[in-house]
Amino acid sequence: KHRGMYNTPELMALGSQVDDKVLDDAAKTFDCHDVVNMQYTSGTTGFPKGVMLTHHNILNNGNQVGNNMHYTCKDRLLLCVPLFHCFGCVLAVCAAVTHGVSMVLVEDFDALRVLAGIQKEKCTAVYGVPTMFIAELHHPMFEMFDLSTLRTGIMAGALCPVETMKQVMEKMHCKDIIIVYGLTETSPGMTTTRVFDPAEIRATTVGVELPGVEVKIVNPETGEECGPEEHGEICCRGYNVMKGYYKNPEATALAIDKDGWLHSGDLAMKTKDGFYKITGRIKDMIIRGGENVYPREIENFIFNMPQVELVEVVGIPDQKYGEIVGAFVKVKKGQQLCEAEVQEFCRGKIARYKIPKHVFFVDDFPKTASGKVMKYKLREMAVALVKQKENA
Repeated sequence: KHRGMYNTPELMALGSQVDDKVLDDAAKTFDCHDVVNMQYTSGTTGFPKGVMLTHHNILNNGNQVGNNMHYTCKDRLLLCVPLFHCFGCVLAVCAAVTHGVSMVLVEDFDALRVLAGIQKEKCTAVYGVPTMFIAELHHPMFEMFDLSTLRTGIMAGALCPVETMKQVMEKMHCKDIIIVYGLTETSPGMTTTRVFDPAEIRATTVGVELPGVEVKIVNPETGEECGPEEHGEICCRGYNVMKGYYKNPEATALAIDKDGWLHSGDLAMKTKDGFYKITGRIKDMIIRGGENVYPREIENFIFNMPQVELVEVVGIPDQKYGEIVGAFVKVKKGQQLCEAEVQEFCRGKIARYKIPKHVFFVDDFPKTASGKVMKYKLREMAVALVKQKENA
């Protein structure tokens, strides 16, 4: 146990010894724009930074998400995402506290414990990153559990496979599940699907702007705003934008421009109907022989193979093309798959330059503590594996 850390009974006992006047006096000394939470970015790119979030940032964001999910004091949330991450801290705790929602906490993620917890506590909501939902859906005992009390939930923290969203809606009874898209730097919600949006919209887009938040998509090279269906960098301005990076004014200035727009580093497009679609990270985009390749598109396509549990696509340095496409695939238990089968599945259905030149099979993916796949680690692995192939 670390110094200064308390479990819940200890914390309650400490509070019982403090006079209410002390609390009232303390409340008068702070401003809603004071920093209340320091979130370190997950480091999927290898360089975590301290994100300073204020009371105003996180309480408003959590409250709005709770409103969007139609939370009431009758709801019970099964929470298995880390509380040190914005997903758990804001989208769960702040949303629950502002709406009187009961929380059922699972200390460490385990698919079986999550399924059992939902059934035992009759939970109406469940959160998770895509890999968590995939683990639950594919658990061998999944069919044994009664999940009929589920109504809603959030899938976030990473790009959400379309097929997984559809399965969660149908097989887990989460008819009102939503996606919340954003960054630690945006407290974290920037856009969200809504419970009344058609299932197809909630499965294939990240919705619309949250109230009080402006979103635009710009050409990352020229800064000009993109039109409908054009790929560019998604940017955000509003109450949810962080105060800055802790003791890092240079990085803050790079992230937030002079007009207050936070540049996400994510690639996106806006449909003609006004819904946003995330297509990947700018740093993850593959440029093969001058052609822009978006990993998200290939991942969603390969994910349709019945043998595939999870797939991640990365760019691999290549002397001829600059970069080539590589895919890391996790196969479902009891299934078999080879590189040629994946390539043949793609042939004739997606452009030739998008077909993975190399397919690697893994038992698991390198992840951050919050469950996000570290693509930079996969790129390093791919380079080493290609060298092994060439030297074999």
